[in-house]
Amino acid sequence: MEKVKVTLTRSPIARSAKFRRVLDSLGLSRIGKSKVYNVNPSLLGMLNKVQHIVKVERDV
Repeated sequence: MEKVKVTLTRSPIARSAKFRRVLDSLGLSRIGKSKVYNVNPSLLGMLNKVQHIVKVERDV
């Protein structure tokens, strides 16, 4: 199964509450924090929503 590493690179300050809930569900609370996930459709949807403030590395 393919895995991705997601790292928060920019601050969620001044973003909508819905946007911050997506980051909370990803477990990204601080800049520089990273998590590794198995790829699935719901994860890809969340990453699409926050793509401009996270860095995604494939095949970790």
